[in-house]
Amino acid sequence: MGKWGKNMVKKSLGLLLCGVLLTGIGGGSLSAQGAPFPDGLQTAGNVSSSGKIKEIGSTLTGSKKSAASITDPVPQIIKEVSPSVVGIIGKYSEDRSNAPNDRFNLSHGSGIIVRANGWIITNAHVMKGLQNAVVVTSDAKSYSITNTYLDEVSDLALIKINAKALKPAKFAQSAASLQVGDKVIAIGTPISFSLRNSATVGVVSGLNRSVDAAYRLIQSDTAINPGNSGGPLVSMKGEVLGVNSLKFAAVGVENMGFSIPSDTVQYIMNQLFKYGEVKHPSLGLELEESWSALVGLPSQDPLTVTKVISAEADKAGILEGDVLYAINGHRVGSLVDVNELFKSYAPGAVVNLLMQSDGDIVTRKLTLGQGDPLINNEEADVEGDADGQAEE
Repeated sequence: MGKWGKNMVKKSLGLLLCGVLLTGIGGGSLSAQGAPFPDGLQTAGNVSSSGKIKEIGSTLTGSKKSAASITDPVPQIIKEVSPSVVGIIGKYSEDRSNAPNDRFNLSHGSGIIVRANGWIITNAHVMKGLQNAVVVTSDAKSYSITNTYLDEVSDLALIKINAKALKPAKFAQSAASLQVGDKVIAIGTPISFSLRNSATVGVVSGLNRSVDAAYRLIQSDTAINPGNSGGPLVSMKGEVLGVNSLKFAAVGVENMGFSIPSDTVQYIMNQLFKYGEVKHPSLGLELEESWSALVGLPSQDPLTVTKVISAEADKAGILEGDVLYAINGHRVGSLVDVNELFKSYAPGAVVNLLMQSDGDIVTRKLTLGQGDPLINNEEADVEGDADGQAEE
């Protein structure tokens, strides 16, 4: 689980990992509400005063163009992307689930096909502790999982099934061009495994969100429910913008879902393919954010060193109580800032730290070690269940 330091938010909101634990047949009811179709275009011939119908070919042609221009692209996008979305179902080990031990105590999530030969990306919280897991593709074929690689800090996992000729999803290279208000689609397996490849539509509500995660997230108002974890957030170009992962779940809170952006997904996935793990760079320091950063206020306040952990940091002359302003000229004011910057670095790299020590502004040269990304030290109120080297 991730951690955060926003106590005021923490008291009023619960953050739900969007997998789902199935404990038998629920007593709830499902309802569907139809949406009105827009009025259809109508064309009529022009009638002369003599009652003869004038030629209307140009009018019909124009109408056809108008109809084509307002056709909603969403159904076609869902049709194109759905074959790349899978459902994942299994049973959690006893140390994770306190539910009765019977055949109905199953958990499930979603996944995205990234290679035609059976590689799939999903959430780490979906796969951790999931036993006898089965992947079901959109054409209702079932496969056992042969390989699993987890990175719990990013909440991403790479899994492998023995399948061929699957349809990989197309990932957006970056979410940098994404704007608040852009229309997006979420596809996955909400609530019940029988609801595989369900789709919901919404808009991007916010960007660069720092919410119970080591990296920044995309916020959207698409309906992301338990079981949607690991499924895609899709653009109107049919590209995967991110992996759906979290939602706020509390009385009075609606449509607040969060997705791991595609550039972070690619970074983690490339590491898992290459090493079977993610080699996160580390400063070898414990850092504390300012009060402004913790509560979400705009801030240029530096980070404070609360503990020197590594021998490299000690050798660089860094002391407890020093404050960190910038890394290689990049200003950092939050732990997420550091983690995002380090996606471009590897352990062993040498960086220059602009710091203040004993009242003086100094530059420290530090060799990066390897370790988990920085996270806040306070536990968030998080609920929810599901919800080596990888060969290419």
